[in-house]
Amino acid sequence: MAEQAIAIVGPTACGKTRRAVEAARAFNGEIISADSRQVYRMMDLGTGKDLEEYGDVPYHLIDICDPGYKYNLHLYLRDFTNAYSDIQERGRRPVICGGSGMYVENALKGIRLPDVPENKELREELQKFSLQELADILRTYKTLHNITDIDTKARAIRAIEIQDYYARNPEAAASASAQTAVPLDCLVVGIDISRELRRDRISQRLRQRLDQGMVEEIKSILDSGVDPESLIYYGLEYKFVTQYVIGRISRAEMEHDLEIAIHQFAKRQMTWFRGMENRGVPIHWIRHDVSEQEFLKFLTDNLRK
Repeated sequence: MAEQAIAIVGPTACGKTRRAVEAARAFNGEIISADSRQVYRMMDLGTGKDLEEYGDVPYHLIDICDPGYKYNLHLYLRDFTNAYSDIQERGRRPVICGGSGMYVENALKGIRLPDVPENKELREELQKFSLQELADILRTYKTLHNITDIDTKARAIRAIEIQDYYARNPEAAASASAQTAVPLDCLVVGIDISRELRRDRISQRLRQRLDQGMVEEIKSILDSGVDPESLIYYGLEYKFVTQYVIGRISRAEMEHDLEIAIHQFAKRQMTWFRGMENRGVPIHWIRHDVSEQEFLKFLTDNLRK
């Protein structure tokens, strides 16, 4: 029988990476990142890769595509499945680590999104509608939990295209359904940190990364030929620092607005993880400050025997 996987989840700055490394070292594991931005090369400080923490622990789905590329959930689930299977086939234990709730939840639930071909006729037909009208059309197919589906006309049209394909190809829709997917055998551990300490850590970490050269990192990416709007698309650090670098906002505005945005993001992360529990994914919460020995005992006690 394959080793039961471990997933370490929680909001930004809670210490997930350190705990994932401890788990991987103790339980013959390899880490699979579940972070929507750490897939990009060169984007190190802004995404908080902290690669020095991994040491000799193998990791996957970090630095796999170039900045400017539009990586998405479909590609992540494909790459995740390949990495997960490879780790298990070599007799090792997958340790999933990340704060991108949508990526984590769909991976844990065994969702697989099929390749949906472009439908040029449908796209042309949908171009005449406003964004609000496209959102209303999309709602006839599904409940809108994820507002990124409708933040631009292009995304809304693609979302409708996917749902239309599923409607005409029910066997494809079945593979993308939580009702028919086979969930992973995984112990999900949440790192519990108080709101006050989380805010302090976020603020401290932001100042540290700015001191370490986050602005220079983003200047370097722009100098390599990546369009500013492509970096802004990634949000948070890349949105605000890029706007500062190209002269849209001041340094003070950048630091102030970015700090607020990261705090808001961490709050949304926690809302997602609580929602995951309500949607049937049990999360075993443990205090962020337990010792390594206590943490590993917690895992030993809760892993499948």
